Amino acid sequence: MLTRTALSREVCGWLGWQGADGQPKDMSCRVALLELSRRGIIELPAGQAVSFAKSREASAPVRRDWLAIETTLSDLGPVWLVAVDSGQAELSSTWSAMMQAHHPLGAGALCGAQLRYLAACEAGFVGGLSFSAPAWRLAPRDEWIGWDDRIRQAQLSKVVANSRFLIVPSIRVPNLASHVLSQALARLANDWQSRYGITPVLVETFVDRSQYRGTCYRAANWRLLGQTQGRGRQDRRHVAQETIKDIWVYPLQSHWQAILQADGDTLAPPRCVSPGAAQIIPADWAEEEFGGCDLPDVRLQRRLLSLARDFYGRPTAHVAQACASRAKTKAAYRTWTPPGLPDFQFMTA
Repeated sequence: MLTRTALSREVCGWLGWQGADGQPKDMSCRVALLELSRRGIIELPAGQAVSFAKSREASAPVRRDWLAIETTLSDLGPVWLVAVDSGQAELSSTWSAMMQAHHPLGAGALCGAQLRYLAACEAGFVGGLSFSAPAWRLAPRDEWIGWDDRIRQAQLSKVVANSRFLIVPSIRVPNLASHVLSQALARLANDWQSRYGITPVLVETFVDRSQYRGTCYRAANWRLLGQTQGRGRQDRRHVAQETIKDIWVYPLQSHWQAILQADGDTLAPPRCVSPGAAQIIPADWAEEEFGGCDLPDVRLQRRLLSLARDFYGRPTAHVAQACASRAKTKAAYRTWTPPGLPDFQFMTA
């Protein structure tokens, strides 16, 4: 019997599901197969036994000696950001240990797409920060942008959240926090586009007003929009049990509002390098990821791209919430129904 890994490679071969480098999108396929299995649409081979002994040992708290510096920003010398990738074990461990030791929210898990950075000087690491998926629905932000539900769903992928930001408490350097934050904002759009194929135009963050004043965000020219209602990302019962937080935003482009108010149904088609060129440049990350799938009908291809964008915008939502309409939810289930099986029966409460 095929293993799950072997099965995902077979499916990639059947669909022609591969990246620009010609390699199969194996991990993306495995995630899709697992979701189908969880919904009872397919049955996967039994998973292989995994030992977590090393994982527990690796996740145990690591005692670190953090820098203690008290000086001015000019005397501190150059400060720069180091991108942290999951494949860089030492940097990733340092970032996680720093957040776990000093940040109120700990190290994670971060939601959806994400980037992490460490802030460094000649003496060592002085802080860290991360960017990840934004809040799905946020009344002060949505009203400020001018979003209705349909346009928000289409354009939410162009907003990212500054989900962690920390200067190590033993580092006492006036203006260091706003300096690090400004450096991060200067490179965020390019770094995010390089990894995910989307150029963000707005950044948001949330500051616990009972503990912090958001001084570094104000100094870095962020804008205070209002406060949250005390509901978390998973608050499906509308019970406000979390701390009310200030909502800060920062536009990354001067024409941010025109971009975020654009109708998502008018997304540009793939663009060519030149009028006579054969090479096609994907319009966004969804076409980069799924554009190579060889589906029997162009409508299925469009539906697949639409579903990818929907679930990217709301990674923790269930199907109906992510699709935001009955028609799109039915289309999603039909897309996931394997060939030769009767249509999945769509039920509504």
